[in-house]
Amino acid sequence: MMTSLIAEVGHGSKKPTVMEIDGFRGRLIGAGDADYDIARAVWNGAIDRRPRLIAQCIGTADVVAAVRFARDHDLEIAIRGGGHNVAGTAVCDDGIVIDLSAMRGVRVDPAARKAWVQGGALWGDVDRETQAHGLATTGGIVSHTGVAGLTLGGGIGWLMRKHGLTVDNLLAADVVTAEGELMRASEEEHPDLFWALRGGGGNFGVVTAFEFRLHPVGPTILAGPVLWDAAEAGEVLRFYRDFIRDAPDELGTIVKFTTAPPLPVIPENLHWRPVVMVGACYAGPVEDGEQALRPLRACGTPLHDLVGPKPYLELQSALDSTVLHGWNYYWKASHLPELSDDIIDVIAARAFSFSSPRSYTAMFHLKGAVGRIAAGRTAFANRHASHAIIHHAAWRPGEDFGDQETAWARKFFAALGSFREGVYVNFLGGDEDPGRVREAYGDTVYDRLVDVKTTYDPNNVFHHNQNIHPS
Repeated sequence: MMTSLIAEVGHGSKKPTVMEIDGFRGRLIGAGDADYDIARAVWNGAIDRRPRLIAQCIGTADVVAAVRFARDHDLEIAIRGGGHNVAGTAVCDDGIVIDLSAMRGVRVDPAARKAWVQGGALWGDVDRETQAHGLATTGGIVSHTGVAGLTLGGGIGWLMRKHGLTVDNLLAADVVTAEGELMRASEEEHPDLFWALRGGGGNFGVVTAFEFRLHPVGPTILAGPVLWDAAEAGEVLRFYRDFIRDAPDELGTIVKFTTAPPLPVIPENLHWRPVVMVGACYAGPVEDGEQALRPLRACGTPLHDLVGPKPYLELQSALDSTVLHGWNYYWKASHLPELSDDIIDVIAARAFSFSSPRSYTAMFHLKGAVGRIAAGRTAFANRHASHAIIHHAAWRPGEDFGDQETAWARKFFAALGSFREGVYVNFLGGDEDPGRVREAYGDTVYDRLVDVKTTYDPNNVFHHNQNIHPS
């Protein structure tokens, strides 16, 4: 079958005026189509790029055809899975977007505790299917996050301290290479590529399917946030530092410095009030979680306590409405060591200096199973760090917060500069210094990633990402 599209081109362009992708069974969308603006939109509303062609794939063969077509016509390539990346790398100007968002199938083998997941799936898709069997693997903390992007960058989430990062649970991947060849990567097949995929991002090919290891989780777990007034930030953080030092692996926590969102579960008198919020998830028996969290819940004078038994699926979607598609986002991030008094003082002094009530800072506790994987075992590096912190500037379209929020995030990031211990590559934005990609991996891992990149993509076909240049 032949699909074609009349595409607009500038005078004198060598690119084809009629684009035809032989064997492509999905849908091609161009600027002349009514849903072009919808198809090119990504999660971050601050991204406004106009691709020449959007190739909505319905299977792996479509991906192969689209990659080969792009190579034949010297087109810039962007790969879209969930489109949730803050840097907007899922869409490009004047090139082709290879869009996997229609490929969202999930198949679970409960006996083997494995899941097969297509490259366009969202974490909500995975959680729904795996929780039907009382199983899960480490995923994101927002259900509309894409599986592909989160996995390829490493994958931090509520379960990581107990079950490792998402990449620590990746068993195999189907990959379309820069030459348009389909191969399977695992510990036994193309192990160098498999190593690089576990943290190296989308630099090495288009992953059309993932195979994950699953673990018994839920369906009911103990989870929820405890809220304190912003004025108690320093006191809460000092207690939190000591509390998590000997925390069991089952306990995952995320600290947010934010305003209390206007959700039904939060009293109206707290809506938009600046608060310190410690979210918790206990990946074990509820009664054990009650005992483990008792000291935290008794710290200071909480404004509100939402910790309780709840479905794991409810936890995984609880934050969805606070980071909606189409809002404007800007991020700065880094890894931090164990919280010293100096770090706590910087955070307490700067965390609430934002102007938009939708901005926040989030700090993820790492360690546990994350830190026990040997350095270099996967391409995810900096496993020695204690925390990943992200300054998340957010404002709605039409709101005049952009310059203020961007400046707040940058200044906060700079104030923590002397404490930095690397960065999570999925938290890097679109305006980062190129050296920050190396910072995400460290020299040893980065140089090894360059070798793999040179083997599988020597011409840097896949460069619309946090790029690793071939040698």
